[in-house]
Formats: sequence, C-alpha cells, structure tokens
Amino acid sequence: MQISYIGMQTQEVAIKPKLKVILKADAQQLEEVMVVAYGTAKKQSFTGSADMVKSDQIEKRTVANLSKALEGTAPGIQMTSGGGQPGEASKVVIRGFGSINASNNPLYVLDGIPFDGDLSSINPADIESMSVLKDASSAALYGARGANGVIMITTKKGKEGKPSVNLKASWGVTSRAFPRYNTVNAKEFMEATFEGYKNYLLDDGVTDSDAREIAAGDLIPTLGGYNPFNVSNDQLIDPATGRLNSNAQLLYQDDWMDEATKDSPLRQEYQFSVSGGNSNTNYNFSLGYLNEDGLAVNTGFERFSGRMNIDSQIKKWLKSGLSASFSTTTQDYTFEDGGSAFYNIWYSSEMIAPIYPVYKKNADGSNLLVDGEKEYDYGVNRPSFSNMNWIAALYQDKRERKSDNLSSRAYVTLSGKDYDELGFFKDFTLTSNIGIDYRNRNTLNYYNPDEGDAAGVGGDSYRSATRMLSYTFNQLLNYNKTFDKHSLDVLVGHEFYSYENLFLSAERQGFPFNGLQELANGAQIIGGTSYKDIYKIESVFGRINYSFSDRYYLSGSYRTDGSSRFHKDNRWGSFWSLGGAWRISEEAFMSGAKSWLNSLTLKASYGVQGNDAIVDKDGYETYYGWQSLYDMDYANASMSGALLYSLENKSLKWEKNKNLNIGIEGTLLDSRLRVSLEYYIKKTSDLLLMKPKATSTGVNGYYDNVGAMENKGIDLSISGDIFNKKDFSWTMGIMLSSFKNKITELTSGTEQIVLGATILKVGEPIRSFYMAKSAGVDPETGSMLYWIKDDQGNWVKDSNYNKANSTDRQLCGSRIPDFYGSWNNSFTYKNFDLSFLFTFSVGGKVYDSKYANLMSTRNVGQNFHKDMLNAWKAPGDITDVPRMVLLANDQISDRFLIDASYLSLKNITLGYSLPKKWLQKAGISNIRIFATGDNLFLVSALKGMDPQYNFTGSQDYTYTPVRNITFGFDLKF
Repeated sequence: MQISYIGMQTQEVAIKPKLKVILKADAQQLEEVMVVAYGTAKKQSFTGSADMVKSDQIEKRTVANLSKALEGTAPGIQMTSGGGQPGEASKVVIRGFGSINASNNPLYVLDGIPFDGDLSSINPADIESMSVLKDASSAALYGARGANGVIMITTKKGKEGKPSVNLKASWGVTSRAFPRYNTVNAKEFMEATFEGYKNYLLDDGVTDSDAREIAAGDLIPTLGGYNPFNVSNDQLIDPATGRLNSNAQLLYQDDWMDEATKDSPLRQEYQFSVSGGNSNTNYNFSLGYLNEDGLAVNTGFERFSGRMNIDSQIKKWLKSGLSASFSTTTQDYTFEDGGSAFYNIWYSSEMIAPIYPVYKKNADGSNLLVDGEKEYDYGVNRPSFSNMNWIAALYQDKRERKSDNLSSRAYVTLSGKDYDELGFFKDFTLTSNIGIDYRNRNTLNYYNPDEGDAAGVGGDSYRSATRMLSYTFNQLLNYNKTFDKHSLDVLVGHEFYSYENLFLSAERQGFPFNGLQELANGAQIIGGTSYKDIYKIESVFGRINYSFSDRYYLSGSYRTDGSSRFHKDNRWGSFWSLGGAWRISEEAFMSGAKSWLNSLTLKASYGVQGNDAIVDKDGYETYYGWQSLYDMDYANASMSGALLYSLENKSLKWEKNKNLNIGIEGTLLDSRLRVSLEYYIKKTSDLLLMKPKATSTGVNGYYDNVGAMENKGIDLSISGDIFNKKDFSWTMGIMLSSFKNKITELTSGTEQIVLGATILKVGEPIRSFYMAKSAGVDPETGSMLYWIKDDQGNWVKDSNYNKANSTDRQLCGSRIPDFYGSWNNSFTYKNFDLSFLFTFSVGGKVYDSKYANLMSTRNVGQNFHKDMLNAWKAPGDITDVPRMVLLANDQISDRFLIDASYLSLKNITLGYSLPKKWLQKAGISNIRIFATGDNLFLVSALKGMDPQYNFTGSQDYTYTPVRNITFGFDLKF
C-alpha cells in the first residue's frame, strides 16, 4: 500500500491489521516554490531555467546595493565588482552576452512589476527572495525587456499569527579589498629616472661619460626642482654608478594615497520591522537606516528607507494588496573620469612620483605652516600633474548626489473559486496590477575658486536635476482547472508601460569667495540644458501550462510588444517560447531507484525574445533610434545652429535572441543531495551595428540590424546536506558555469571591426584582444621584441613595433573565462552558525592599463612599478623589462595582458543564538549575535587591479573595492 501526502515523501508499507506510519517531509516539495513571470511555480513542474536566492543568503552580505548580494548565489550569473564607491551597483550579465551595441542588462522586476528605480534605494533587509530567470521559457513573457534575463525581487510580507517585532543593528569598519600596486620609493625612483635620462641622452648621440654627468646634474631641475633628500642637487647621484649618495637621508615622504583615504571608515546599519496578520489581513512594516563612510576622504552613502506591505482578503471573491516604499539617499562621491589625473584620486595618487609632497615644505622637510595650518603644494613646476592637488580638492570641493525614491505596487483580484454556481467561470481569476516608480535626483559638482582646477575661472558650480516617473498597468485573466489527472493553467493579459525622464542642468563660474555653491552666486553663465526622454510599450500576452499525472508538463507563451523606439512600420514584435518537462522518476521503470532517488526531471525549452534597448553612437541609451537627430548647441555668432548627430533609419527593428535550454535535475538520498545540469544555446540575430556612410554626410554611419552572435554554455549546481544531526549540521554547495561566445555575422562584406586594442571578428569572441604580440627582450640591446612576418611570411622576432602593431597584429585572447563559479558552506553546532562563500574564475585575460602606465617612461615625474627595477641595463641581461628610456612612446601589446583567474573569499559569517530558556521570561523569541566579513582576501595574478572590474577586460581608474568587517545583533520578539 502507498501512503502519500502533499509535502511529504510517499512511502510503501505492507498491509497489516494495525499500522503506524510516520511520513518524512519532502524538502523538495515544501521549499521549491519560485516567483516567476506573472505568478509562481513549483520547481518540479517548471519547464524553464530559474534559480531562487533566499533572504538568509541576501542578509549575510554587507552591501548597500542589492545587486551585489547576487554574486555566487546562482549559476550562469557573471558580475562586476562595481567598485567601492558606497551605494554603487554591480553590473550583471546572465548566460553570456546578448548584444554588442544594445544593452546586456537584465530586467529587474519588483513585486511583479518591472522596476525602474535605483537598486541602491532598496533595503536588502526587506527582500524575501530573488528569482533569476535565465531562458526563454521563463523570461519570454516579459517580451522586449526580458531578452537578457529577468531578476524577480519579492519583498517580505506578513503572515497569519501574532505580531512579530524584529530589530537588527550592525556596526563595522571598511578597508581596501585589494593591495596597492607595488611602486618604487623615493631612492629607487631617483635612480630609475637617472637611468632613463642617461639612456635618452645616449640615444641622442651623447657619449656615455657626458650622458652620465648631464643626467646627474640635470636630474632635479628635470623633475621640477624637487629634492626630498638632505644632499645638494649636484651631489645626489653618483654619475659613475647611477646610485644615490650613501649619505642621503630622506627629509619627507608624503603618501598621496594615504592622504586621500581614511584609516578606518565606519559603517552602521539599523533595521526595524513589524509583521503579522489574521485570517483576512497580513501586514509587514519596516524602517531602515544605513550610513557608510567611503574609503576616500569625504565620500559616503546614507539611506533612510521605509516599506509597508498589506494584503487583505476583503471578501471570498475579492482580494487586494498594497506595497509602498520610500527612501532618500545621499551619495558623496569622487570623480572617476577614465584617466583624468585631477578628478580621479585612484589614478593620480598611484601615478605621482614619491618625491612630490602633498604639502609645502620648509628646507628641513617639515611642513610649512601658515596661520598654524598646512599649505597644499600644487606643484606648479612639476613636469607631470602640474598645478593640481587632488587632496585639496577632496576637502574643498564637493560632489554630492541626493535622490528621493518612491515605489508602489497595488493589485485587486476577483476570484470565483468558492462559488460553484458560477459553473465554468468559477475557475477564472481576474487580477489588475499597477506599479509606479518615481525618482527625483539632484546633483552638485562644486570646485572652489581659490585653489585647484577652477581657480583660474573663479570657481565652478554645476547643478543637475533629474525626475523619472514610470508606471505599469496590467490586467491578467487566469483559468486554472484540474480534472482527473489533467491540470490546465491558462493566462492572458494586457500591459501598458510608460517611462518619462526629465533632465535639467546649469553651470556658472566666477564666485567671489569659497563656500558659495549655489548658481546664483556665480557671475558667468557657462551653460544650461534640458531634455525629456519618453518611452512607451503596449503589450498583449498569453501563457498555457499543462500537466498530466503530475509527471508530464508542457508550457507555451506568446507576447506581442509595441515599442515607441521604432518606426511605426517595425514597432510591433512578437516573442514566444515552448517548454516541456518529464518527471522520469515517477515512471514505473524507475521504481527500483526509489530507495536512493527522490526525484529526477528532464526538461527542455526553446523560444525567441527581443531587445529594444538601443544605444547611440556615444554609448548612451536612446529612445529615438530610428529618427534623424541633431545637436542644436552649435551657435554661429548670435545665430543658432544645428549639427546632424544620427541618420534616420526607419527599418531599424528588434534584436532577436533565440534560446535553447536542455536540463536535468534531481534529488537523491532522502533529498539530501540536489543536482542540476543545464546546457544552453543563445543565438542573437539582427544585431545593431554601425553601417558606414560617406564622410560628406557628416556622420560616420548609422545603426542597422546586420549582425549575429552566439553563446553556448553549461550551468552546474550541486548542493547537499552532508550532516544533519540534532546538534550539528553541514550543508555544502558548488556552482560551475562555462560558456563560449563567438560572432557569427557582421556588417555585410565585413569580416572584422577593429576597436582600438580589441576586435569584433567573425568566429571569435566579442571584443577579443587584438594587438602586437610581444616576444621578450633582446638580451644584447635591451629592445622589446615582437612577432612580425618577414618577406617570406614566416613569424620572426623583431623590434619593429610599428609593423607588429599594424599589419601583424594578432588575436591575444578575450575576457571570457574558461569557467567560473562559487563554493559555499554552512555549519551549525548547537547555538552556533558559521557560513562562508568563495567565488572563483579560471581563464580569460584583462589588460592592466594602470600597471602598463607604471611601467611607462613617457611622462617625466610619473611613478614606476617595482618591476621597473628589473629593466635591462647591459648586454647579456636576461629580463622581461626592456631598457629604460625617458619620453619613450608607449607600446600597447599583450605584454600587459594578465591572466584574469582569481579566488576570492566573498563572505564569512559567524553567529551565536542565545539559549531560548534565557529569553522566554522576557518575551523574546530570539537574540542572535553575529560577525560578518566581506571581500576578505583575493588570490590573483594581477598586480593590483580588480579582476572583476568589468566585462570587457579593460580598466578604468575607479573607486577601489572595499573590505567590510561588521558586528551586530538580531533581536526578535
């Protein structure tokens, strides 16, 4: 006889007069209910590809931006670190790259409605779960906006029962997550600069003895007159040896990076919530406060937030709900404008030579004081970084971004399930949803009039205001019927989406004195502009889910979108998916495996999705891609002027993603072991690429749907309950992902498009590195060697960089790793809990441009990496660093391509829950004390660069990622 019950494991027992049967809970059935497009689904019956991240995983991470909590939690997700700027988001790519010139970002959906606000405005403590939808079967119902995957965010709701009160507080400190580049000290810098100067003179025809005398005598004047040692300029360097005078003592050693960063920035966070409900109404209210100091001086992020969720069964046939959240955020930030020396402290503080002081000095090396205060040294005579001091700018200038955010979701559901008299219509449910996202953001960039970049113009103040409003309104009609062994779920719906973004900015210069930041105080108007972006989508859609005997499952979806981004002739796009699943473990021929196999499901899906997230020629998202656009800010004396910006293309249409997913998943050994393996192919057609036009048109070309690309990969997830005893448990999980990307088609007649040091080439991964290939250093001359082709077409070593970097460039790899993933463990012992998460990536390359700059001699007065001390000096030297020559042109090659593999300890959390017998008299349910560390260490071949900075394999000089160590308590009543 078989005995079964929902949520329990089926058991077979022999028939006896008296039976006592204890059913075991089936964890797979009890837990695996996921939020999916326009509803929920059991994982066992779901034909698509999705993973769920639960609140306990999210709350372990010390993050201000919700996106950063996703790393390492689901296979198939690649993430950037997002830098260390407090509140900054990470970029997310799901299962490879879906586009070259359109967006690769997934769609975020908050409580069933697409979300347009800032992720930093959401308090991670308010999140119940996040579902990651990865294939067409799971995401096609979101049409044009779901082509790159969907991340469903579900907030916490109340549950029936007495009120539950929760207070959580944590405090912590922040530090650099990665070590700085290993740069030279003042002595080493002087000797290296002498060597480079001497070799420069030798190459200019000066004799060796004269070159040494000149280099030693002119060294300090060449460096702007800065001598940090107690020895006179003409006695500082021994011309014969190139070494520093042995009597030289350092008078000062200012560290620009230390001055730019705080010693131990503080972080504090508080959460308060109340939840509960009865048979008719459930509620959840929460408040949150976060204050996180940045690693850089005068930077940080502050957030006040609040949320309420109310669900009410008003009548048997009527249910409604409302969720609303508000937050106000303030972000004080630094500039990160590529390699801009003044605006970017992460570039300039690393690149300035160690002989230059932050503050003006007396003759004995002590700080020069004026009215008891140190004076900043602006280095008017520095050969590099002249007339600037970014440390002063950190204190005297201001960069601030304030945002007020509001999100609201509401629904009304009409159901006839309790009214048999309705007959056929009793199985219908009608739901109407509305969602609104609003953001009001104000930005101030102020540069003081006394010192620094804006001193020559009397100071500068720039203000901008952005107001974003989006709303979504949909109506969903659902039919759900079970008859005999058949189950049918049908959904049809309509949705309207509207987005409006209004931008206004102005700038003035000429301020009478420092501290007057408002534009009204500036004498000269520099500029002002405004624009409005409008974007709308109208959609109809439907979905059918069918199951037979709770064993065979079929699903299909169809959606038609009309997007305002396209001309009316191509405005509408239709997208669809088909999927099926087979619970093979329920077949009779599998009965022999019941003792060890709990469930085994085979599934497959295929579908087509669209992408309308077009970007313009400057990389910004555009809402008018098919129209001719003009820049109007071109005045001709007193007359206005216009310049053609982009050409009209009425035939512009959707990029299309065709997705195939095949998977197998199962649970074994009383559901203690869980395995999932999926293989996917994602083909993108009608890629937006630039088609060239004649120069006489005034534009380089226009975007058209002419390219194609392919991603193939696998996702593997294995997790298990290794021990599960009364006092001790151990759960472990590992996730592995790998994909291969290649471009299959470019603009008609074009096999490759060179983009600086990268290339788009048919048959190769997106943005593969394409550059001169280095062949070491010539031991006789010290010249850098490269691989070039001789007249017979053979590859030979030669110092001809110009040829190696033009006709003989080679493919040198790509950023895409061989595989990547995570490894997590959770332990409990009595009242203690411990968990840790490692993430890793193997393979791929990154171009470390900062290391390349530190190995450059192009700019006199610029810092050097320690590796520069290994430069070639005499015939016979064996080294990989060429001979130093000041003012030498940089040579971009694969020499600075570094293996991007890494292993990172992303999170470790240790907690202790006080014994309940201590708490019962006080009416306390639980008190847990915890300590958490994020980004604790990284193992990487890189010299000092973040290997997770971006997906392209290049580097900008951004806010360095940070390490957080926090302590706190979690109190429940």
